[in-house]
Amino acid sequence: MKKTMISLVVFAISVSGALAQTAQDVLNKYIDATGGKALWDGVNTYSMKQSYKSGAASDYDMEVKVAFADGSMSKSKTILKRTFIYGIKGNEGWLKVPLGSGDKNTQYETKDLSAKEQENMRRELRELVLPFWDYQKKGYIATLVGSETLNGKKVNHVELSGKGVKYNLYFDENTGLLNRRKLTLASGEVITEDYISYTTSPYGIKYPSESTYTSTADKRTVKVTTSIVFNDNISAAAFAR
Repeated sequence: MKKTMISLVVFAISVSGALAQTAQDVLNKYIDATGGKALWDGVNTYSMKQSYKSGAASDYDMEVKVAFADGSMSKSKTILKRTFIYGIKGNEGWLKVPLGSGDKNTQYETKDLSAKEQENMRRELRELVLPFWDYQKKGYIATLVGSETLNGKKVNHVELSGKGVKYNLYFDENTGLLNRRKLTLASGEVITEDYISYTTSPYGIKYPSESTYTSTADKRTVKVTTSIVFNDNISAAAFAR
């Protein structure tokens, strides 16, 4: 009986500790696991390269350059040897569409992005590398859904919602790292990324470098490889319209 009572007390304490945990605690643990708050606060720019491969003609490569100081972002998508360039800076947003064949002297036609497209890119500025970056300033609400099992591992499930988007984030209970990110857009499209491995950048921040990507808009499972340079020296020309 005494052993049973002790076991019950230990169980009650463990449950109480788990319930005392907040969504912010889980998010903070990820920040610590990936390098610490000081490193994240010190990021001013970043360059990201991603490759989306599934063996289909729609496979593409993407290159992103971001400068936080003036909210600038350039996102280039290369598909079938043609590169489409999306950009935002200040109150402007544009898309450069390649004309003719994809040679080194490609000419571009520049079109304005819609207000909604610009809004999406401004959301991506920080959320591409950290979904909950400044989430409170953006009016997002973080809720701890609870502990779950995902692919055989115990995870903490946090829901982050606001401004027509919702993230369901699944963090490994042991490492604190993000195992899955599910993004539901205002359009109803659901994008799910499962993170396979992490890499530590020269700057010191750890980020997911291999993942799988699925979207309800396109049923394929896509393999994604990612490399990021934090505080990269980015030329102003990268954000020229």
